Amino acid sequence: MITIVDYGLGNVQAIANIYKRLAIPATLARTAADLEGATHLILPGVGAFDWAMTRLNDSGMRAGLDELVTKRQRPVLGICVGMQMLARHSDEGTAAGLGWLDAGVKLFDHAQFTGRTHLPHMGWNDVQPVREDGLFAGLGAAARFYFLHSYYFAPNDPADVLASTEYGLRFACAVQRGNVFGVQFHPEKSHAWGIQLLKNFASL
Repeated sequence: MITIVDYGLGNVQAIANIYKRLAIPATLARTAADLEGATHLILPGVGAFDWAMTRLNDSGMRAGLDELVTKRQRPVLGICVGMQMLARHSDEGTAAGLGWLDAGVKLFDHAQFTGRTHLPHMGWNDVQPVREDGLFAGLGAAARFYFLHSYYFAPNDPADVLASTEYGLRFACAVQRGNVFGVQFHPEKSHAWGIQLLKNFASL
């Protein structure tokens, strides 16, 4: 069962609707009990890092998520701020992240921007996968995804980078270590490419 973590932030219904159209069973989890039976987890997120971590910690689901991800090794996909929450910390605030990946979250450096580049990074951008299988199976080199963020994910181990994109600098827009996946873009807003990526995740 695809279980979408609903702690009050993120486009949870849009993701659920995509899985409904794909005829893939999916449910929303709002309590720890709702996490039972999860084979795959999706952690969406929007807004500020500290607020997102506070909402998740206050939801009563934090301990259950840690159990499922770190001990039972259930695949988890963090989306946008949900990806950033996988890190240990963020320059955006002072709260501790989930720490499921050895990474930090950094603010884009305006000094590296040229031309009309500005924040937030908003709109469509090319994505360059390290390999075109797994999460990116069937997407090809022409895949584009929708972004909306001012901070980027910075893994300490380059081997965790699954895909990258360019915005003032080249940064990791998708990561993976074992059963933990994250994407900075919004697959639920990325038309056929995003639908394919969510379908791929369900089959991992």
